[in-house]
Amino acid sequence: MPDTFRNWSGSIKFTPKSRAAPRSSRQVQQLVAKARAEGKTLRPVGSGHSSTPLFNTPETLVSLERLSGVKAADYESRTARVLPGTGLRDLGAMLGEHDLAMMNLGDVDYQAIAGALSTGTHGSGISLGNLSSMVIGGVLVNGLGEEIPFGVDAGEGEDHDLSRAAALSLGTLGIITSLTLRLESSYMLHRQNFMIHIDWVLEHFAELVEQNRSFDFYWYPRSDMAQVRLLNEPGEEPTLLPPGELKKEVTGPSYEVIPNDRHLVFEEMEYMLPFDEQLAAFREVRERVKSEHRALVGWRVLVRTIAADNVMISNAQGRDTMTIALLQNNTLPFKEYFDDIEPIFQRHGGRPHWGKKHTMKAPELARLYPEWERFQQIRKQMDPDGVMMNDYLKELLGEEGE
Repeated sequence: MPDTFRNWSGSIKFTPKSRAAPRSSRQVQQLVAKARAEGKTLRPVGSGHSSTPLFNTPETLVSLERLSGVKAADYESRTARVLPGTGLRDLGAMLGEHDLAMMNLGDVDYQAIAGALSTGTHGSGISLGNLSSMVIGGVLVNGLGEEIPFGVDAGEGEDHDLSRAAALSLGTLGIITSLTLRLESSYMLHRQNFMIHIDWVLEHFAELVEQNRSFDFYWYPRSDMAQVRLLNEPGEEPTLLPPGELKKEVTGPSYEVIPNDRHLVFEEMEYMLPFDEQLAAFREVRERVKSEHRALVGWRVLVRTIAADNVMISNAQGRDTMTIALLQNNTLPFKEYFDDIEPIFQRHGGRPHWGKKHTMKAPELARLYPEWERFQQIRKQMDPDGVMMNDYLKELLGEEGE
């Protein structure tokens, strides 16, 4: 009997009829061709870190774990070709062997690179894009079983429509078998974590964003304290430092210093909002949490920033962005809390993180993304028979009747 698949947080469980773990693009083509010929579907999965049912399938679940590693790296051009199942935790050291590094990483590094890119994973820094903005090309196997290069791998510019769609596609154009990334020279980071009252952070938010390569903060609802995290290259630290307790300080390679090691498992809702120095949305969230949810909120609220990009359904497309994430220990109730706060995010023009809890569907989403229809056109060209779709994606993209 097939095993039940559980996502990282344990909130999503399903039992596919079969599982596959291809070792090559050719094997991926064979899987897709077979599914299409039989009128079946399949879904790719990386680490299963997402909290939305993007990877759910009653049929074939395709793990990318055996498609892992760096295929080629070029220091002169600051690029590398990477296989989709490569874990972010391993990728940093692999690229470091070539004196290369990703420009940023997310709060955690449990994900596989393809899953992280395809859902809009990001770090923090107003001049730093999300991970999908590093994609300049690659290869995917579409829903017809064809191997399709895109971007620089197709001899086209990275701004070609297919490349901008494939960089963040929710796995709906096909299964990515190779990625070409724009990188940076390896760099060191000096990380400082301070504890300070949230009022100080609100007063100095704009300066902290401006003065640091990467800055974010956690707000702790029960104490009204905040943990401020500053990450800068050594020697480029800011003039403004929080006048609170220095809780942590470390210097090391970027891929070791940026991610946090999370021993507790949590559920999360995160929205991307237009950058706002006054933090109007956060202030409203803070008051709502304090008045209605403080007794039940066991974790924290995380605020970060992202540079604008031109990826078609990126949550940061066309605008500098600030993000607000609600984190709740997965052993505690979260739905009532998330449902109550979500309308605040939406009133402030928020776009949901594709891999985290949210309730938005196609009619509302279409209004938030200027190239929503163009993405849909490309998706249908790449997978006209819906081999890569599931019920959740049909509802999310507005294709339930097709």
